[in-house]
Amino acid sequence: MIRNIIFDMGNVLIYWRPDVLVERLGVPEEDRPLLLREVFGDVNWLQLDRGIVTPEEAADRMCRRLPRRLHGAVHQLTAGWWHGPLLPVEGMAELVRELKELGYGIYLLSNAGVDLPKFFPRIPGSECFDGRVVSAFHKLLKPQPELYQILLQEYSLKGEECFFTDDLNINVEAAMLAGMSGTVFRGADDLRRSLREAGIPVSAGDV
Repeated sequence: MIRNIIFDMGNVLIYWRPDVLVERLGVPEEDRPLLLREVFGDVNWLQLDRGIVTPEEAADRMCRRLPRRLHGAVHQLTAGWWHGPLLPVEGMAELVRELKELGYGIYLLSNAGVDLPKFFPRIPGSECFDGRVVSAFHKLLKPQPELYQILLQEYSLKGEECFFTDDLNINVEAAMLAGMSGTVFRGADDLRRSLREAGIPVSAGDV
């Protein structure tokens, strides 16, 4: 029996759109592809989520490959992209709150930096979460199996009682290898359908 629902954050609870973040900074259109590649496509961005570099260290390394005119934007992105508006994924706050009202444990398992606790309360539905495991605090990244085990152990959860959703299939597969059930996230209505198929009595929504 499923007793706990575990959510990824980016492109599940809120949209993760680096192109929108860069546009908000007012970066000239001709510079945006370069900035996107050298910031979000750089290994140092992953290392921020792994918690092994600081935002300042990551920005300094990225800036070595970029013209000086983009250095300010790099530092803003690494140090505080989340200061701007967060874009909730449609229907997810309502689903999270419904699951909470039904008595399910609600947890977060996210690849994210150490700043997550500063902005997570701004995500609609965040008040429902019973716990969260954030990659940077454990020097690990999904789909490393150790991160899933940390979630189970820290909150005394049983894998067979957990349902996990993430927008990346490799992360869902890792959850299944940890004994959980789950589905790749394709929107709130699709997730409702998958939850109902797993015996979780959420409403059908707009399906």
